[in-house]
Amino acid sequence: MIVTLDEMKAHLNITGDQDDALIGKKIAAAQNHIERLLGFKIEETYGGAEQEDVPESLAEAVMQLAAHWYENREAVIVGVTAIPMPLGVREIIREYRDWSF
Repeated sequence: MIVTLDEMKAHLNITGDQDDALIGKKIAAAQNHIERLLGFKIEETYGGAEQEDVPESLAEAVMQLAAHWYENREAVIVGVTAIPMPLGVREIIREYRDWSF
């Protein structure tokens, strides 16, 4: 995973360990979803022949999505107006997606 449990807990401002397993599942699911949208696996290094560290913005996208799924555990939010955040997950991963055919 490109986001550690400790990084995710800091992002969520969580200090306890009672939700560690759940948070770990949200991280894995978020990274898997983003990889499917990108069309490639995100490893600890990123890029072709000349590997480099994973861009911080991709880690941010994983954290945003995992946090959203952690905070909103159902498929529907009732009683609130929800809007996507500008420069959110989709906008971040759009920068890295290979659009060639």
